[in-house]
Amino acid sequence: MIEELQKGLYRVEIPLPGNPLKSVNGYFIRGTDRNLLIDTGFNHNACQVAVQRAMEELGFSMDDTDIFVTHVHADHSGLTGFLVRPETVVYTGEYTAWLYQTRDFTTYFDNITQQSGLLEWVTDDTLDNLGYTYMSQPFNNVCVVHDGTHIKVGEYDLRCVVTSGHAPDHVCLYGEGKGLLFSGDHILGTITPNNTIWEAPWTTQRDYLGEYLESLEKVDALDVKLVFPGHGAALTDCHKRIQELMLHHRVRLKEILGILADRFMTATEVASKMTWDMEYETWEEVPITQKVFAVGEALSHLTHLVFRGVISKCLQDGVIYYGKL
Repeated sequence: MIEELQKGLYRVEIPLPGNPLKSVNGYFIRGTDRNLLIDTGFNHNACQVAVQRAMEELGFSMDDTDIFVTHVHADHSGLTGFLVRPETVVYTGEYTAWLYQTRDFTTYFDNITQQSGLLEWVTDDTLDNLGYTYMSQPFNNVCVVHDGTHIKVGEYDLRCVVTSGHAPDHVCLYGEGKGLLFSGDHILGTITPNNTIWEAPWTTQRDYLGEYLESLEKVDALDVKLVFPGHGAALTDCHKRIQELMLHHRVRLKEILGILADRFMTATEVASKMTWDMEYETWEEVPITQKVFAVGEALSHLTHLVFRGVISKCLQDGVIYYGKL
């Protein structure tokens, strides 16, 4: 489906086969000399067909179109390598550019599953089921953007706003003068963006949940009238949604402290006791892919509490245990 949102601005709904999100929003902005496509979908045939159909209907080609990737997740970046042409500039953050050059997808995953206590649930195909199969092939001509970088496309002056947390280098685009925010997965309307950590839990140097909350405050200070998210419909009350997301994480932190009570637990044990909007009655029934996301969410909150000095962690036989001080 293609929807005209404003003059020269279109939403392209790109299907995500086998993914509970069902689709991702690509945004096409028509320019004078160069166009811009924001996010691309999986490296999957269904996504290729959807984007190629958009090219035909909207009358553009990748020869005169650049790409902006909000963050590294495959549903936003996966088709980039397929789409790029020699003239295409790929705007993205440092982590995304680095990962697609190194293609080191497994070290991080192995550290997370081992140190969180999740290893016993992991199977040989878990990594593929998480979407790594749909990551982009390598691409060149990358322009690494930073906070404040401007990208001008037609009548749209877009300022890059680094909003790390959901991903190490997540970047939103703020349409100055128009009150528009292309939010990627930083702000979503009906679901809470998944937060995890992006380093080995024992040695992580960053509080990713803390960064996410700070990034929400950063966006809250902007004059945003309309949010175009990575999934779902546009949002008309950005500031209300930000307050809802911040409250969600405060409730999560309080819940985790209650779960820990007076004992030390692994991130997997904590995740198994957290409240989830899932149809399964027991932790054992939860599919491994959803277990991974749940444990990642637990890890981001536990790590945040460690950084705040509320709880401590200890390493035993390669597994981390968390407990109150």
